[in-house]
Amino acid sequence: MSKINIKDLARKVINDLKPYKTARDEYVENGNKMVLLDANENPFQTEFNRYPDPNQISLKNSISKIKAISNSKIFLSNGSNEVFSLLMQIFCEPGLDNIIIFPPTFGMYEISAKINGININKIPLNSDFDFDTDIVNIINSYNSKIMFIPSPNNPTGNCFSESHIEMIIKKFNGLVVLDEAYVEFSEDKSFLPRIEEYKNLVITQTFSKAQGMAGIRLGMTFANEEIIEMLNKIRAPYNINSLTQRTALLKLKNQEEVKKEAKIILREKDRLIGHLKEFNFVQKVFPSDANFILIRVDNSSKRYNQLIEMNIVVRNTSNQFGCENTLRITVGLKSENDKLINALKKINEL
Repeated sequence: MSKINIKDLARKVINDLKPYKTARDEYVENGNKMVLLDANENPFQTEFNRYPDPNQISLKNSISKIKAISNSKIFLSNGSNEVFSLLMQIFCEPGLDNIIIFPPTFGMYEISAKINGININKIPLNSDFDFDTDIVNIINSYNSKIMFIPSPNNPTGNCFSESHIEMIIKKFNGLVVLDEAYVEFSEDKSFLPRIEEYKNLVITQTFSKAQGMAGIRLGMTFANEEIIEMLNKIRAPYNINSLTQRTALLKLKNQEEVKKEAKIILREKDRLIGHLKEFNFVQKVFPSDANFILIRVDNSSKRYNQLIEMNIVVRNTSNQFGCENTLRITVGLKSENDKLINALKKINEL
Protein backbone atom coordinates (compact mmCIF):
# COMPACT_ATOMS: atom_id res chain seq x y z
CA MET A 1 0.00 0.00 0.00
CA SER A 2 1.15 3.56 -0.77
CA LYS A 3 2.80 5.35 2.17
CA ILE A 4 1.46 8.79 1.20
CA ASN A 5 -0.28 10.60 4.06
CA ILE A 6 -3.49 11.96 2.56
CA LYS A 7 -4.15 14.45 5.37
CA ASP A 8 -0.65 15.89 5.01
CA LEU A 9 -1.27 16.26 1.29
CA ALA A 10 -4.55 18.17 1.83
CA ARG A 11 -4.83 21.89 2.60
CA LYS A 12 -4.97 22.77 6.31
CA VAL A 13 -8.21 24.70 5.82
CA ILE A 14 -9.87 21.51 4.55
CA ASN A 15 -8.55 19.36 7.40
CA ASP A 16 -9.88 21.93 9.90
CA LEU A 17 -13.23 22.44 8.16
CA LYS A 18 -16.42 21.38 9.92
CA PRO A 19 -18.80 20.30 7.13
CA TYR A 20 -22.32 21.64 6.69
CA LYS A 21 -24.96 19.14 7.80
CA THR A 22 -28.30 19.05 6.02
CA ALA A 23 -31.53 18.32 7.84
CA ARG A 24 -31.56 14.89 6.21
CA ASP A 25 -28.02 14.20 7.37
CA GLU A 26 -29.17 14.66 10.97
CA TYR A 27 -32.33 12.58 10.62
CA VAL A 28 -31.87 9.10 9.15
CA GLU A 29 -35.01 7.25 8.08
CA ASN A 30 -35.84 4.29 10.32
CA GLY A 31 -38.79 2.89 8.37
CA ASN A 32 -41.45 4.66 10.44
CA LYS A 33 -43.78 7.17 8.84
CA MET A 34 -42.59 10.49 10.23
CA VAL A 35 -43.93 14.05 10.12
CA LEU A 36 -41.09 15.94 8.40
CA LEU A 37 -40.86 19.49 9.71
CA ASP A 38 -37.08 19.84 9.67
CA ALA A 39 -36.03 21.13 6.21
CA ASN A 40 -38.38 24.06 5.44
CA GLU A 41 -39.83 22.20 2.43
CA ASN A 42 -43.23 22.89 0.86
CA PRO A 43 -45.53 20.37 2.64
CA PHE A 44 -47.91 19.92 -0.31
CA GLN A 45 -47.13 16.51 -1.77
CA THR A 46 -45.73 16.28 -5.27
CA GLU A 47 -43.26 13.78 -6.59
CA PHE A 48 -40.40 16.17 -5.77
CA ASN A 49 -41.41 18.41 -2.87
CA ARG A 50 -38.84 16.72 -0.59
CA TYR A 51 -35.08 17.06 -0.81
CA PRO A 52 -33.22 14.09 -2.30
CA ASP A 53 -31.18 11.70 -0.20
CA PRO A 54 -28.02 13.79 0.41
CA ASN A 55 -25.88 10.65 0.70
CA GLN A 56 -27.41 8.75 -2.25
CA ILE A 57 -27.49 5.54 -0.20
CA SER A 58 -29.69 3.43 -2.51
CA LEU A 59 -27.73 4.47 -5.59
CA LYS A 60 -24.38 3.81 -3.93
CA ASN A 61 -25.61 0.40 -2.77
CA SER A 62 -26.41 -0.52 -6.35
CA ILE A 63 -23.09 0.80 -7.69
CA SER A 64 -21.27 -1.00 -4.87
CA LYS A 65 -22.69 -4.37 -5.95
CA ILE A 66 -21.90 -3.86 -9.64
CA LYS A 67 -18.40 -2.47 -9.10
CA ALA A 68 -17.56 -4.77 -6.17
CA ILE A 69 -16.38 -1.91 -3.99
CA SER A 70 -17.48 -0.62 -0.58
CA ASN A 71 -19.94 2.30 -0.30
CA SER A 72 -17.36 4.12 1.78
CA LYS A 73 -15.09 4.31 -1.27
CA ILE A 74 -17.72 5.86 -3.58
CA PHE A 75 -18.42 9.53 -4.23
CA LEU A 76 -21.07 10.73 -6.67
CA SER A 77 -20.87 14.05 -8.45
CA ASN A 78 -22.72 16.26 -10.90
CA GLY A 79 -20.67 14.93 -13.80
CA SER A 80 -16.98 14.13 -13.41
CA ASN A 81 -16.06 17.79 -13.89
CA GLU A 82 -17.42 18.58 -10.42
CA VAL A 83 -15.03 16.15 -8.73
CA PHE A 84 -12.02 17.40 -10.71
CA SER A 85 -12.63 20.85 -9.25
CA LEU A 86 -13.34 19.52 -5.73
CA LEU A 87 -10.06 17.57 -5.68
CA MET A 88 -8.15 20.72 -6.58
CA GLN A 89 -9.93 22.65 -3.84
CA ILE A 90 -9.01 19.97 -1.29
CA PHE A 91 -5.36 19.44 -2.18
CA CYS A 92 -4.11 22.52 -4.03
CA GLU A 93 -3.43 25.92 -2.43
CA PRO A 94 -4.42 28.60 -4.98
CA GLY A 95 -1.43 30.42 -6.41
CA LEU A 96 1.05 28.01 -4.79
CA ASP A 97 0.37 24.42 -5.80
CA ASN A 98 0.25 22.86 -9.24
CA ILE A 99 -1.17 19.94 -11.18
CA ILE A 100 0.21 17.85 -14.07
CA ILE A 101 -1.61 17.11 -17.32
CA PHE A 102 -0.39 15.30 -20.45
CA PRO A 103 -1.43 17.06 -23.69
CA PRO A 104 -3.26 16.21 -25.82
CA THR A 105 -5.78 15.53 -23.07
CA PHE A 106 -9.30 16.29 -21.83
CA GLY A 107 -9.66 20.07 -21.68
CA MET A 108 -11.58 20.36 -18.41
CA TYR A 109 -8.55 19.53 -16.24
CA GLU A 110 -6.91 22.75 -17.38
CA ILE A 111 -10.12 24.79 -17.17
CA SER A 112 -10.82 23.59 -13.62
CA ALA A 113 -7.26 24.41 -12.56
CA LYS A 114 -7.46 27.94 -13.97
CA ILE A 115 -10.82 28.59 -12.28
CA ASN A 116 -9.33 27.47 -8.95
CA GLY A 117 -6.13 29.48 -9.35
CA ILE A 118 -3.95 26.37 -9.64
CA ASN A 119 -0.75 26.33 -11.69
CA ILE A 120 -0.53 23.81 -14.53
CA ASN A 121 2.46 21.79 -15.67
CA LYS A 122 2.04 20.33 -19.14
CA ILE A 123 4.09 17.25 -20.01
CA PRO A 124 3.36 16.47 -23.68
CA LEU A 125 2.84 12.91 -24.83
CA ASN A 126 5.20 11.64 -27.52
CA SER A 127 4.34 11.24 -31.21
CA ASP A 128 2.62 7.92 -30.45
CA PHE A 129 0.47 9.68 -27.82
CA ASP A 130 2.26 7.80 -25.05
CA PHE A 131 4.38 8.74 -22.03
CA ASP A 132 8.04 9.64 -22.38
CA THR A 133 10.39 6.85 -21.27
CA ASP A 134 11.75 9.14 -18.53
CA ILE A 135 8.28 9.99 -17.24
CA VAL A 136 8.91 9.20 -13.53
CA ASN A 137 11.87 11.56 -13.23
CA ILE A 138 9.98 14.25 -15.12
CA ILE A 139 6.80 14.16 -12.99
CA ASN A 140 8.60 14.29 -9.64
CA SER A 141 10.69 17.28 -10.70
CA TYR A 142 7.56 19.47 -10.50
CA ASN A 143 6.54 18.74 -6.87
CA SER A 144 2.91 18.58 -8.01
CA LYS A 145 -0.12 17.73 -5.89
CA ILE A 146 -2.33 16.03 -8.52
CA MET A 147 -1.93 14.55 -11.98
CA PHE A 148 -4.75 13.70 -14.36
CA ILE A 149 -4.52 10.70 -16.69
CA PRO A 150 -7.49 9.82 -18.91
CA SER A 151 -7.23 6.20 -20.09
CA PRO A 152 -8.54 5.69 -22.72
CA ASN A 153 -7.26 9.14 -23.56
CA ASN A 154 -9.45 11.87 -25.01
CA PRO A 155 -9.08 12.99 -27.82
CA THR A 156 -6.60 10.33 -28.99
CA GLY A 157 -8.58 7.23 -27.98
CA ASN A 158 -5.66 5.08 -26.83
CA CYS A 159 -5.12 3.44 -23.45
CA PHE A 160 -1.87 3.82 -21.56
CA SER A 161 -0.16 0.59 -20.58
CA GLU A 162 -0.96 -0.89 -17.17
CA SER A 163 2.75 -1.03 -16.32
CA HIS A 164 3.23 2.68 -17.10
CA ILE A 165 0.24 3.72 -15.00
CA GLU A 166 1.27 1.46 -12.12
CA MET A 167 4.81 2.82 -12.16
CA ILE A 168 3.51 6.40 -12.08
CA ILE A 169 1.13 5.68 -9.17
CA LYS A 170 3.95 4.07 -7.18
CA LYS A 171 6.52 6.80 -7.80
CA PHE A 172 4.39 9.96 -7.77
CA ASN A 173 4.25 11.84 -4.47
CA GLY A 174 0.74 13.19 -5.00
CA LEU A 175 -2.70 12.05 -6.17
CA VAL A 176 -3.09 10.21 -9.46
CA VAL A 177 -6.56 10.80 -10.91
CA LEU A 178 -7.23 8.07 -13.46
CA ASP A 179 -10.15 9.15 -15.62
CA GLU A 180 -11.80 5.98 -16.94
CA ALA A 181 -14.73 7.62 -18.73
CA TYR A 182 -14.42 5.25 -21.70
CA VAL A 183 -13.31 2.10 -19.87
CA GLU A 184 -16.40 0.06 -20.86
CA PHE A 185 -15.24 0.24 -24.50
CA SER A 186 -11.70 -0.90 -23.78
CA GLU A 187 -10.17 -4.35 -23.58
CA ASP A 188 -7.83 -3.03 -20.88
CA LYS A 189 -9.05 -3.67 -17.36
CA SER A 190 -10.10 -0.95 -14.96
CA PHE A 191 -7.76 -0.07 -12.11
CA LEU A 192 -10.72 -0.19 -9.71
CA PRO A 193 -9.53 -3.36 -7.92
CA ARG A 194 -6.26 -1.55 -7.13
CA ILE A 195 -7.87 1.14 -4.94
CA GLU A 196 -6.99 -0.82 -1.78
CA GLU A 197 -3.39 -1.07 -2.93
CA TYR A 198 -2.75 2.63 -3.61
CA LYS A 199 -3.91 5.37 -1.21
CA ASN A 200 -3.04 8.06 -3.78
CA LEU A 201 -5.17 6.55 -6.58
CA VAL A 202 -8.48 8.21 -7.50
CA ILE A 203 -10.58 6.68 -10.29
CA THR A 204 -13.39 8.51 -12.06
CA GLN A 205 -16.02 6.86 -14.22
CA THR A 206 -19.23 8.20 -15.71
CA PHE A 207 -22.82 7.52 -16.73
CA SER A 208 -22.31 9.69 -19.83
CA LYS A 209 -20.64 7.23 -22.23
CA ALA A 210 -21.38 3.48 -22.31
CA GLN A 211 -24.24 3.90 -19.82
CA GLY A 212 -25.95 6.25 -22.31
CA MET A 213 -26.98 8.76 -19.62
CA ALA A 214 -25.11 11.94 -20.59
CA GLY A 215 -28.22 14.01 -19.91
CA ILE A 216 -28.44 13.16 -16.20
CA ARG A 217 -24.90 14.42 -15.43
CA LEU A 218 -23.68 11.77 -13.03
CA GLY A 219 -20.06 10.95 -12.30
CA MET A 220 -18.64 8.23 -10.06
CA THR A 221 -15.43 8.57 -8.08
CA PHE A 222 -13.68 5.70 -6.32
CA ALA A 223 -10.90 6.24 -3.77
CA ASN A 224 -9.82 5.36 -0.23
CA GLU A 225 -12.07 6.47 2.64
CA GLU A 226 -9.96 9.49 3.62
CA ILE A 227 -10.30 11.07 0.19
CA ILE A 228 -14.03 10.25 0.00
CA GLU A 229 -14.60 11.82 3.43
CA MET A 230 -12.88 15.02 2.29
CA LEU A 231 -14.96 15.14 -0.90
CA ASN A 232 -18.14 14.75 1.14
CA LYS A 233 -16.92 17.44 3.51
CA ILE A 234 -16.78 20.14 0.83
CA ARG A 235 -19.41 19.11 -1.73
CA ALA A 236 -22.61 21.12 -2.06
CA PRO A 237 -25.59 19.79 -0.06
CA TYR A 238 -27.89 17.57 -2.14
CA ASN A 239 -25.48 17.66 -5.10
CA ILE A 240 -27.30 14.77 -6.85
CA ASN A 241 -30.96 15.53 -7.52
CA SER A 242 -33.85 13.10 -7.16
CA LEU A 243 -34.42 12.67 -10.90
CA THR A 244 -30.79 11.76 -11.49
CA GLN A 245 -30.76 9.26 -8.62
CA ARG A 246 -33.94 7.54 -9.79
CA THR A 247 -32.88 7.40 -13.43
CA ALA A 248 -29.44 6.01 -12.59
CA LEU A 249 -30.96 3.32 -10.35
CA LEU A 250 -33.19 2.15 -13.21
CA LYS A 251 -30.21 2.06 -15.59
CA LEU A 252 -28.13 0.00 -13.19
CA LYS A 253 -30.79 -2.71 -13.30
CA ASN A 254 -30.22 -3.09 -17.05
CA GLN A 255 -26.47 -3.60 -17.37
CA GLU A 256 -26.82 -6.46 -19.87
CA GLU A 257 -28.29 -3.96 -22.33
CA VAL A 258 -25.34 -1.63 -21.69
CA LYS A 259 -22.89 -4.44 -22.52
CA LYS A 260 -24.88 -5.32 -25.64
CA GLU A 261 -24.83 -1.72 -26.88
CA ALA A 262 -21.09 -1.44 -26.21
CA LYS A 263 -20.44 -4.53 -28.35
CA ILE A 264 -22.52 -3.06 -31.19
CA ILE A 265 -20.62 0.23 -30.97
CA LEU A 266 -17.26 -1.60 -31.09
CA ARG A 267 -18.35 -3.60 -34.15
CA GLU A 268 -19.40 -0.40 -35.84
CA LYS A 269 -16.07 1.20 -34.90
CA ASP A 270 -14.17 -1.59 -36.64
CA ARG A 271 -16.37 -1.18 -39.72
CA LEU A 272 -15.82 2.58 -39.77
CA ILE A 273 -12.06 2.19 -39.40
CA GLY A 274 -12.02 -0.11 -42.44
CA HIS A 275 -13.81 2.49 -44.56
CA LEU A 276 -11.77 5.45 -43.27
CA LYS A 277 -8.57 3.82 -44.49
CA GLU A 278 -9.97 3.79 -48.06
CA PHE A 279 -10.12 7.59 -48.47
CA ASN A 280 -7.19 9.43 -50.06
CA PHE A 281 -7.51 12.52 -47.86
CA VAL A 282 -7.30 10.44 -44.65
CA GLN A 283 -3.60 10.26 -43.85
CA LYS A 284 -3.78 8.24 -40.63
CA VAL A 285 -6.35 6.42 -38.51
CA PHE A 286 -5.11 6.28 -34.92
CA PRO A 287 -5.67 3.18 -32.74
CA SER A 288 -8.73 3.51 -30.52
CA ASP A 289 -9.79 1.85 -27.27
CA ALA A 290 -12.85 4.10 -26.95
CA ASN A 291 -16.13 4.79 -28.78
CA PHE A 292 -14.52 7.33 -31.09
CA ILE A 293 -11.82 7.46 -33.73
CA LEU A 294 -9.15 10.11 -34.26
CA ILE A 295 -8.04 10.59 -37.86
CA ARG A 296 -5.45 12.84 -39.46
CA VAL A 297 -6.54 14.39 -42.75
CA ASP A 298 -4.97 16.67 -45.33
CA ASN A 299 -6.94 19.75 -44.23
CA SER A 300 -9.09 19.40 -41.12
CA SER A 301 -10.93 22.72 -41.43
CA LYS A 302 -11.85 22.03 -45.05
CA ARG A 303 -13.03 18.47 -44.33
CA TYR A 304 -14.90 19.55 -41.19
CA ASN A 305 -16.81 22.24 -43.12
CA GLN A 306 -17.59 19.84 -45.97
CA LEU A 307 -19.18 17.45 -43.49
CA ILE A 308 -21.13 20.30 -41.87
CA GLU A 309 -22.56 21.16 -45.30
CA MET A 310 -23.70 17.53 -45.50
CA ASN A 311 -25.38 17.82 -42.08
CA ILE A 312 -22.78 15.74 -40.25
CA VAL A 313 -21.01 17.08 -37.15
CA VAL A 314 -17.64 15.71 -36.05
CA ARG A 315 -15.06 17.35 -33.75
CA ASN A 316 -12.20 19.38 -35.19
CA THR A 317 -9.41 18.63 -32.69
CA SER A 318 -6.64 20.42 -34.57
CA ASN A 319 -6.15 23.06 -31.87
CA GLN A 320 -4.86 20.43 -29.41
CA PHE A 321 -1.16 19.69 -28.97
CA GLY A 322 0.12 17.13 -31.48
CA CYS A 323 -3.28 16.93 -33.19
CA GLU A 324 -2.74 19.16 -36.19
CA ASN A 325 -5.22 18.41 -39.00
CA THR A 326 -7.18 15.86 -36.98
CA LEU A 327 -10.87 15.10 -36.65
CA ARG A 328 -12.47 13.10 -33.85
CA ILE A 329 -15.39 10.97 -34.97
CA THR A 330 -17.86 9.45 -32.50
CA VAL A 331 -19.18 6.03 -33.49
CA GLY A 332 -22.92 6.39 -34.07
CA LEU A 333 -25.77 4.08 -35.00
CA LYS A 334 -25.28 1.97 -38.14
CA SER A 335 -27.58 4.30 -40.07
CA GLU A 336 -25.60 7.34 -38.90
CA ASN A 337 -22.28 5.71 -39.71
CA ASP A 338 -23.59 4.83 -43.19
CA LYS A 339 -24.42 8.50 -43.79
CA LEU A 340 -20.91 9.46 -42.70
CA ILE A 341 -19.30 6.85 -44.97
CA ASN A 342 -21.39 8.00 -47.96
CA ALA A 343 -20.51 11.63 -47.25
CA LEU A 344 -16.81 10.83 -47.07
CA LYS A 345 -17.06 8.91 -50.35
CA LYS A 346 -18.51 11.99 -52.02
CA ILE A 347 -15.77 14.17 -50.56
CA ASN A 348 -13.17 11.68 -51.77
CA GLU A 349 -14.52 11.94 -55.31
CA LEU A 350 -14.34 15.74 -55.47
